[in-house]
Amino acid sequence: MKHSVVIPAHNEEGCIRGAVQGLISSLDTGKYDYEIIVVADHVTDGTEDVLAELCGQNQRLKWIKNAGKPGYGMAVRTGLDAFMGDAVTVYMADASDDPADVCRYFDAVEAGAECVFGSRFIREGKVNDYPAHKLVLNRLANNFIRCLFRHGLNDTTNAFKCYRRNVIDGCRPFLSQHFNLTVELPLKAVIRGYRYEVIPISWTNRTTGVSKLKIKEMGSRYLFIVLYCWLEMVLAEADYRRQHDG
Repeated sequence: MKHSVVIPAHNEEGCIRGAVQGLISSLDTGKYDYEIIVVADHVTDGTEDVLAELCGQNQRLKWIKNAGKPGYGMAVRTGLDAFMGDAVTVYMADASDDPADVCRYFDAVEAGAECVFGSRFIREGKVNDYPAHKLVLNRLANNFIRCLFRHGLNDTTNAFKCYRRNVIDGCRPFLSQHFNLTVELPLKAVIRGYRYEVIPISWTNRTTGVSKLKIKEMGSRYLFIVLYCWLEMVLAEADYRRQHDG
C-alpha cells in the first residue's frame, strides 16, 4: 500500500525543515512506501526556498503551490487533489504532531481501517504546552460536536487524521476553505458510514512561528460546517451514505 502525507504550509520557514525531516526519519524506519506533498499556501517568507532544497535531497518529497484562494482548507484540498497514494494523512507543518503517530496511522489503515482519527484526550493521549484559553474552547467545541452527532469522538477538530482514498472521494465535494475543513472531513466520513479507528496521539505546541488559526475569525465557519453536516445526517443521510458502493 502506498501512503501519502499532505502538509499545508503558510509562512513556516522556521519549522518546516524540522517537521519534514522528522517525518521522513520516522517513515524510513518503518520502511513504508510513501510520498510527502507540502502545499505552499501563498507564502511570503522563505518557506519555498527551504522546500526546494529539501526536495532536491529526497525524491519522495515534493512541493506544490495552492493556486486557489489562500487558506488552510484550500491548501489541504490542493494536496487532496494531487496525492497518489492509497491513503492520505494530513500533517501539520509546525511539527506539533508526533511523526511516530503517522506510522501508527499507516499500520491501522493497512490493518483495515478506512479512517484513523487521533485523539489527544483519551487514555495514553498527550498534550504538551496547550494554551489554556484554546484548550477550554477546544473542549467546549468538541463536546458540542460529540453531543450533536453522538459519534463518540472527543477530538473531531484535530486536523491530524488519515483517510483511505475511497473515503476522500466519497466525501467530495468539500465546502470548507479554512480550518473548518478539519471538521468537515471526519464528520462526513462518519455520517457516510466509513469504518474508523480512534487511537491516542501526542501533540506539542509549536516552538517557532505563529499559529495560523484565528479563533475569532473561525467560530462562524466552524458552526456553519457543523450544522451543514448535521443537516445531512438528519435529512439526507440515505442519499449520501456509502453512495460509491452502489
